Amino acid sequence: MSAARRCRPPRALAGLFVWRLRNTGVRQIPYRFVHLYRIANDRLITFQYFNFLKRMYVTQYNKDLSQRAKPKSESIVSPFHELQQLDQEKKVVHKISPVSPIHQSWSETSSRNELREMKSAAETEDSVVPVGAKSKEDRQWKEMKLRLDDLPGILARLSKIKLTALVVSTASAGFAMAPVPFELTCFLLASLGTGLASCAANSINQFFEVPFDSNMNRTKNRPLVRGQISPLLAVCFAASCGVPGIALLTLGVNPLTGALGAFNIFLYTCCYTPLKRMSIANTWVGAVVGAIPPIMGWTAATGSLDAGALLLGGILYSWQFPHFNALSWGLREDYSRGGYCMMSVTHPGLCRRVALRHCLALIGLSTAAPVLNITTWTFPVISLPINLYISYLGFRFYRDADRSSSRKLFFCSLWHLPMLLLVMFTCKKSVLEKEDKGDLPGRSRERAMEIRLP
Repeated sequence: MSAARRCRPPRALAGLFVWRLRNTGVRQIPYRFVHLYRIANDRLITFQYFNFLKRMYVTQYNKDLSQRAKPKSESIVSPFHELQQLDQEKKVVHKISPVSPIHQSWSETSSRNELREMKSAAETEDSVVPVGAKSKEDRQWKEMKLRLDDLPGILARLSKIKLTALVVSTASAGFAMAPVPFELTCFLLASLGTGLASCAANSINQFFEVPFDSNMNRTKNRPLVRGQISPLLAVCFAASCGVPGIALLTLGVNPLTGALGAFNIFLYTCCYTPLKRMSIANTWVGAVVGAIPPIMGWTAATGSLDAGALLLGGILYSWQFPHFNALSWGLREDYSRGGYCMMSVTHPGLCRRVALRHCLALIGLSTAAPVLNITTWTFPVISLPINLYISYLGFRFYRDADRSSSRKLFFCSLWHLPMLLLVMFTCKKSVLEKEDKGDLPGRSRERAMEIRLP
């Protein structure tokens, strides 16, 4: 009994403690929940932190998924793969010796076999070269040796031989359209001097544009960019073409033609070349450069600047805008990569408008030829279809503004100019008709009288 009595007070105290705990616990449940939520946010793992740990696990233990999500520049190679590469590089390349003929004697074959075995042993010792060494040698810089057999082709590409041929042909057309009797010696001297001046101008142009041509796909294979010739050799070649060319035009033809040739070299190298990186005005300056060669042909024949020379220059001036603007439209990425300021890159709308305007200007210039007494009235009639066709393609290029229309306009300009000059030459007024009317200049009249005299 005494033991039971002694246990009652503790039971009563325990019941009182439970009752107190229940009352206080029910009241403090919201506060404890808020406190636990704050502790979970501060100390426990949240959903965002779990995602972060998941990403870290993927990037560390699953490289394929990480490479799919974000490609890496250099993949980390495991030591096992490195050992495999080393084993592959240490492979020995054996050279198989040829089999000796059957009809040889035993002594000869045995001696030769011994020599071959010694040579093969020496070659195998020398041929133990890692596979990666050859690729490293190919990637290293090598000195390019200039061979004399390759020099004519390199100089032809340095002087832009196709562009030079076009310049000489337009100068020849100007000489043929002059209202004077044809002189073969003067014609050959004028053509040779014009060609040499064009080679010099093109070589200097490539010398200045080496760092910019290396960024363009169209010009990255030029001789100076690839290092096939040295810049000193390019400058010497330009000087050896320019000085004799200008001297030939000045002394062999006339000083006016020589001055025009020297001015054209200066305009192309010192004005057009730097303007290509500064302003779109370079296209108009380049058109003036292309318009001077037919004027040089005219002055080489007549010795004076007449209205016919300016008309020929105007035709070449207007023709270059649809030709070059259509060409540059397909090379906009190259020009922007090289840093050139072209209309097709900076002002595409102006590029198409200018091409269409000068296509239409060719019709007006062809009509002005009989007015200036250079051709007969049949020339504007015969040349009207080809002028209308290039104007139609210029309108298509202006309207569509795509690569297809620009390509068609460019290829049309390649055959339009020679056909137009050929038609102009066939419709040229004869020298006798102009002499009877008194339309010849003084020097041309003297030449005509000298030819008519026995």
